[in-house]
Amino acid sequence: MVFPVSVSPLFLLGRADDAAARLTGVLLSAMDAIITVDADQRILLYNQAAENIFGWPIATMLGKSLEQLFPARFRITHDQLTTQFGEHGVTSMRMGGSAAVYALRASGEEFPVDASISQVDTPDGKLFTVILRDVTARIKAEHEHARLMALLDSAMDAIISIDEAQCIVLYNQAAEKIFGWPAAQALGRPLDMLMPARFHAGHRAHVVRFHATGITSRRMADGTVLYGLRASGEEFPMEAAISQLETETGKLFTVILRDVSERVRAQEELSTFAAEAHQIREGEKARVARELHDELAQSLTALKMDTIWVRDRLAHATPEVAARLKGMVAMLDDTLTATRRIAADLRPLLLDDLGLVPALEWLVQRFTQRTGVPCKLEVADELELEEPYATAFFRIVQESLANVAKHAGASQAQVRIEHSMAAVTLDVRDDGVGFLPTAPRKPMSLGLMGLRERVCLLGGSIAVHSRPGDGCHLEVRVPLHSKGVGL
Repeated sequence: MVFPVSVSPLFLLGRADDAAARLTGVLLSAMDAIITVDADQRILLYNQAAENIFGWPIATMLGKSLEQLFPARFRITHDQLTTQFGEHGVTSMRMGGSAAVYALRASGEEFPVDASISQVDTPDGKLFTVILRDVTARIKAEHEHARLMALLDSAMDAIISIDEAQCIVLYNQAAEKIFGWPAAQALGRPLDMLMPARFHAGHRAHVVRFHATGITSRRMADGTVLYGLRASGEEFPMEAAISQLETETGKLFTVILRDVSERVRAQEELSTFAAEAHQIREGEKARVARELHDELAQSLTALKMDTIWVRDRLAHATPEVAARLKGMVAMLDDTLTATRRIAADLRPLLLDDLGLVPALEWLVQRFTQRTGVPCKLEVADELELEEPYATAFFRIVQESLANVAKHAGASQAQVRIEHSMAAVTLDVRDDGVGFLPTAPRKPMSLGLMGLRERVCLLGGSIAVHSRPGDGCHLEVRVPLHSKGVGL
């Protein structure tokens, strides 16, 4: 039975009464395609949404076979599905299960639909109603999402996104490998689970500050090594960068994390090697300085005394011999002075014999004598540092004052050392010509580089404040007990 088009754009079995009119209005306003067919799969009902989706006019489709709306390769399967559905007596079910069903537009274009089918017995036989929704946009979005997730999962770095409550909403395969938590257990949980407890408050405050800046992305902790927490409870070092994105549901923060355990281990081994090399070099300098002072200087002193003895006993020597002996004594004086200077430059014996403070006092006094620049030393008399700290701070002050003597053109300088249970802080100031710390390093100018190397070996930090015409201020802080940084 086919209903004439003149009755309505929507065709229903039975007489038209008020209830049918209301039902007609509902079906007309539906956004999903609603199609009813008889037992022979001839179309009896075809609403406006079906016309919009498939492109076939209502008048054209009434009485036509439903298979016209499906690609040819699916028609046999569809017929079998409808027949089996009618025999089972189930009133309704979703077609295709979780997979999308493909339909066919009038233009010949195939497109995915989400479909459900229901059946009802009438005096004229069974009627089957199919409700279809065009899911082209959804399938495209799902494919795009799958493609993006595949790209994220192919990344070697952990990529984790959190919402404004700092709960995990994205967690790639690299994150699973690095942290040991499966995505199913990580999604929806706070990011705190991925870092040691002592860093939770600091990290949350960091994200809040980053949110307030409005900056789209930056490296976390300014490149400092951070620490994460594996599912096993093991802490490990990481590098991290954070970005933020405004979405319809609020801001998303994405953290890209890289496990740098191997690199940190290699750096620690290199630092240990460099520190040991420094100690060996200092030991060798101390040995050579001691030999110069105890052996060569004493031998030169004895030779000078013998020369003076000879000179005093040659009262009737010719003027030429007397002049030669006088010259020998003067040369021995110069050689003895040079030997002591070289020994002191290699390593002042005061540092080993009396400690850091007397060695610094000698160093500052010698700086003033050689340059004529007054230098004030502020350091507590009770300051005592064990090795390698004592030698390192002596060398840092020595190299800093050498830079002042060579480049600053200063009229005065100051050295101050402060000591606490946690760290030692050194300030070296001068009122010289100053410079731009960001300017390229001059060839063969290794002063600041050497300072940074020494401070780095101690796990400390160094800051240089200067500008042309405004002198220079060097700040060094060395922790006596190093502490980690959180995510």
